[in-house]
Amino acid sequence: MSKKKVLPPTYLISSIIAMLVLYFVFPVLRVICFPWNLLGIVPLAIGIILNLVADAAFKKTSTTVKPFEESKTLITTGVFRISRHPMYVGMVLILFGIGVLMGSLTPYAVIPVFVFLMEIVFIRVEERKLEEKFGEAWSAYKGKVRRWI
Repeated sequence: MSKKKVLPPTYLISSIIAMLVLYFVFPVLRVICFPWNLLGIVPLAIGIILNLVADAAFKKTSTTVKPFEESKTLITTGVFRISRHPMYVGMVLILFGIGVLMGSLTPYAVIPVFVFLMEIVFIRVEERKLEEKFGEAWSAYKGKVRRWI
């Protein structure tokens, strides 16, 4: 029986829940007040759009979006010209936007933990697999495009 792997959206949802818990249980310092907190909609929307555009690129090239499955295609165009992992960048923007909307300082503690987990659990594995599969093409792409932004 194969064990199901926890995918990045689960980490994103867990991070949002953790941010909410911190916001309500430890509302340390309110740093962004109304109406300025509404500016959080901007990174939130950009993060959602970035994820949708990247997901569409995976579908268009008929390759997997799932981190532990083998990629059929190395995508280097569109949002992948900006970041090797635009979906993770999008997720960080979503978390940052939610943090701004909350306006409190404590929810931001979740974001570095999320980034660290994405690096350790997913990005290192993904990049190793891409290097094995695409060799020179991966190395050339990796030399031109940053991991995050």
